[in-house]
Amino acid sequence: MPSLPSLFSPSRRSTALLLGAALATSCSLLAQEAPQLKEQNGRHELLVDGKPFLMLGGQINNSSSWPETMKNVWPEMEGMHANTVEAPVYWEQMEPSPGKFDFSLVDMLLSQAREHHFHLVLLWFGTWKNGEMHYAPEWVKSDTAHYPRMIDERGEPIQVLSANSQANLDADRKAFTALAHHLREADGTQHTVVFIQVENESGAIGSVRDHSPAAQKQFAGQVPSEVVKAMHKSPGTWTEVFGPDADETFQAYSMAHYINEVAKAGKAEFPIPMYCNVWVQYSHGYVIRGRQMPGYDYPSGGPIQPMIDVWKAAAPSIDILAPDVYTADRGAQKELLATYARPDNPLLIPETGSGDAFAPGLFYALGLGAIGFSPFGTDQTSWTFKPGEVPKAHAESYELLEPIDQVIAKLNYEGKLKTAVEEAGKPEETLTFGRWQAKVGFGFPQRDGEQHAPGTEKNLGRALVAQLGPDEFLVTGIDARVTFYLADGEKGHAQILKAEEGVYDGETWTPSRIWNGDQTDRGLNFKHEHQVVRIRLGTY
Repeated sequence: MPSLPSLFSPSRRSTALLLGAALATSCSLLAQEAPQLKEQNGRHELLVDGKPFLMLGGQINNSSSWPETMKNVWPEMEGMHANTVEAPVYWEQMEPSPGKFDFSLVDMLLSQAREHHFHLVLLWFGTWKNGEMHYAPEWVKSDTAHYPRMIDERGEPIQVLSANSQANLDADRKAFTALAHHLREADGTQHTVVFIQVENESGAIGSVRDHSPAAQKQFAGQVPSEVVKAMHKSPGTWTEVFGPDADETFQAYSMAHYINEVAKAGKAEFPIPMYCNVWVQYSHGYVIRGRQMPGYDYPSGGPIQPMIDVWKAAAPSIDILAPDVYTADRGAQKELLATYARPDNPLLIPETGSGDAFAPGLFYALGLGAIGFSPFGTDQTSWTFKPGEVPKAHAESYELLEPIDQVIAKLNYEGKLKTAVEEAGKPEETLTFGRWQAKVGFGFPQRDGEQHAPGTEKNLGRALVAQLGPDEFLVTGIDARVTFYLADGEKGHAQILKAEEGVYDGETWTPSRIWNGDQTDRGLNFKHEHQVVRIRLGTY
């Protein structure tokens, strides 16, 4: 009887080499085609299927990722002209008993998103949701000896799992890794999912930091070197290095380290961009040392504005720290977005208010290079919207930008895009592009004798101007007029050589008509018709 080939026989080696090459090719293609972030000169771009992608999202309500509610989500998102749906994945549903996983809701989201031609952002509701632990499985909640809670300064447990517990970390990491592995198998080549949000508004409500025995031991030790370096401090204990801010900074490091371990394990299975959303600090509330009270006005330990550097040092596997914007104050919006729009941090707004007053925030964000934007609670289960209703001003922005989203994403990455947003008492704004200036006025001053923009009733005017070449621009807006001038010191007089209204198919421009007369005599006027114009300028 002939002997079987040995493990290292030529035939076995050939088979192994072929299988290894096929696996390597498969992994290479997955990594190449999977959603990814690019950075260039401090600007950022999200690529999906190798193409620039601007996320025009809508986040459904917390308890909407179920078959009975999702069937009503898609018509709302279609009416909103979104291209991406943000939907929760619940740890308690996905792992009802230790090690037993149920991916039925995940598969339902993938299937329905593909059917309705949407991308997905999956929100991992694991250890933390809004600074508490409500989405942890029952077997975690009921076994406080093995899965310990945080202990407050009075020695009492609170409804927050301890970030300083290895058992808590191991359990969340195991579940998240299982989710990532399943997504690799179910979506590794289709790329329905463009982001995963790791936890939700992480932090602690009820205490500034953990006072459990494990946390106390770590708090008494030395500050990790990566944090000392990032914060430009000298070595020492947490109290020695951070003084009165030691408690909150320690909690931020503990949570960032925990979440980084979860994300790192998930990325090993499914390497796509991952972010943490942020319940940010605002100027109202109980203020101490110039800030709100951590653990009470906002979850302590999250990546709030003063803790960004701590999180960047402790959580390198998190690609983006993404602010949730729930202030309609325009000044506060701009300051908040500018804080998170950093060379080491792409600007992504995963949650904002669904009311009309929040819609111009998209244009503020685009002006700072944002790669995505999403109002919250945009499905019928919300207390805000009835069946058939959509967030009107957000939907209008999306309807305007949806046909040009790929072009906008590319131009923004190249640093060629600027925006203007109407503000109370400021109905005009000037954007400068080298030798050219674009004066944007809000409120359509078209009648004879009207020389200045009157503004709109709700201050919802917004405009976008992108430079395509030295003398060529892409222009669009809502309740806006855009007029081009030569910058001060430039010789000659400005004139429009051609203004074409048209559409993009990908990055290919197709003109539909030429603007002139009433369409150009007092600038390019945009009302609510969702028009896009390419303009070529000259001098005489």
